Amino acid sequence: MADDGDGRLRTEGNGGGGRGGGGAEEPPVGGGMLLIAGLLALGLLAAYRLYLRWGTRSGPGGAARQSQAAALPRMKRRDFSLEQLREFDGTRNPRILLAVNGKVFDVTKGSKFYGPEGPYGIFAGRDASRGLATFCLDKDALRDEYDDLSDLNAVQMESVREWEMQFKEKYDYVGRLLKPGEEPSEYTDEEDTKDHTKQE
Repeated sequence: MADDGDGRLRTEGNGGGGRGGGGAEEPPVGGGMLLIAGLLALGLLAAYRLYLRWGTRSGPGGAARQSQAAALPRMKRRDFSLEQLREFDGTRNPRILLAVNGKVFDVTKGSKFYGPEGPYGIFAGRDASRGLATFCLDKDALRDEYDDLSDLNAVQMESVREWEMQFKEKYDYVGRLLKPGEEPSEYTDEEDTKDHTKQE
């Protein structure tokens, strides 16, 4: 304890505070709990708003579209021209396909991302390679003709290959994207079944 000069004693630990000591009072314990509860409520509100924005992004009838997509049978293996691929954009057909690095994937189960209202819906029914390599979600990243990606640098091509591997792990590989003049492959039921079993 020490004398603070006016005859009052103060303890070293409370810095001259304490009740009646002239210092600031400590907030009651209940105030801290109220602050924590308020922050928790704000966090829950933010999470709910994100859910409303992204979780229901597929708009009216989105749940029906999701269940319709889930009921689709597994697609048989085949190859696609760019024109054929465009039919699978989620608007004309409930199935959604996209190509990455010359391979076509069925991304229907990810329709909340790749469907018409999804954040990556621009890639549905298209070759997404350039957009994924350059991290561009604009129409500029899409080509109306076959894109051989020959102008991409080594880092961008590595990014395309990484995206291809991620799609292989998550979605069904359904065929190749054909170059102009290239003939489609003939797939047997045995090859198709073997590849689908390997993915599971």
